[in-house]
Amino acid sequence: MNYKLEICANSVDSCLEAQKGGAYRVELCAGIPEGGTTPSYGDMALARELLDIKLHVIIRPRGGDFLYSDLEHRIMLKDIEIARELGVDGVVIGCLTADGEVDVPRNKALIKAAGNMSVTFHRAFDMCRDPFESLEKIILLGCDRILTSGQEPKAEQGIPLLNKLVEKAGKRIIIMPGSGINTGNIAAIAQGTGAKEFHLSARAPVESGMVYRNPRVKMGGEPIVINEYEQMVTQAELVKNTLQALEQKVP
Repeated sequence: MNYKLEICANSVDSCLEAQKGGAYRVELCAGIPEGGTTPSYGDMALARELLDIKLHVIIRPRGGDFLYSDLEHRIMLKDIEIARELGVDGVVIGCLTADGEVDVPRNKALIKAAGNMSVTFHRAFDMCRDPFESLEKIILLGCDRILTSGQEPKAEQGIPLLNKLVEKAGKRIIIMPGSGINTGNIAAIAQGTGAKEFHLSARAPVESGMVYRNPRVKMGGEPIVINEYEQMVTQAELVKNTLQALEQKVP
């Protein structure tokens, strides 16, 4: 089977590990604790310079919901313009209305700005009121794929809806399961959904090189609990093992 792994990469290091492990594509994000935000110009530029595989970037100006102001929408358009100039292969977007519908005008403007780049509608889809109505709207917009957990916290829990979405989508759009996918469950998710593309992080902690550490001070806010002396980095071996688990266990 022609399966494809997209790695959610939180850094250029993670991008390179994803490539080393055999990933088909990376989605480069900043702000992972917030669910992913637009990466910096430097991250995009260097990732494009160093990667041979497909590079997509998330276009999301902040964490939180997917109801954006006029100013935030303008920021997103500028970020897409930068991504195009840098030679990025695709962008990952998603705007909703206050009523949980796909915001057709705002998304249409972003897709127009993307030009020939591939467009993925991200997990804003999982916050939509009606998944099947939203599926049809996203198809009409011309997106290439939808990243979704099946409107559940993890893709494994969303298998029933994911399977229905794959069936209804047919060849019109790619349904790409994501959230909580790993070596242990990817084969079951593939078999249960019929999907051919999968989104995962394959990250593991890497200890900081800092010797002096001040235990009294944290850079993040109180609600955010982050070990500031380790980084979560995609591991090539985890990517490779997950791909093997998929290809070996699914007929």
